[in-house]
Amino acid sequence: QVQLVESGGGLVQPGGSLRLSCAASGSIFSIYVMGWYRQAPGKQRELVAHITNGGRTNYADSVKGRFTISRDNAKNTVYLQMNSLKPEDTAVYYCNAPQILYSWGQGTQVTVSS
Repeated sequence: QVQLVESGGGLVQPGGSLRLSCAASGSIFSIYVMGWYRQAPGKQRELVAHITNGGRTNYADSVKGRFTISRDNAKNTVYLQMNSLKPEDTAVYYCNAPQILYSWGQGTQVTVSS
């Protein structure tokens, strides 16, 4: 069982940037797809970006052009670079493998506010 630990969240002003990290306790090399999800208050958790182990990426329309997902299989880490942040990006962000769905980590809070 892989355990996932997210970090890098915080309070940022609109237009700002943050870089999230997701450290896995085991090897992610063989995990085909890794993704970042988010859950805003009162809303369902949604997948905002995912990446294959070959580097192919896909994004939700709401973050396309602003967020970039990447992975470092050697470090067992997945990243989410978030630029041009908007108040509607405020949420708890989680990583997971969409095709497997390990136990959820605690997530990392991202708050975009002036």
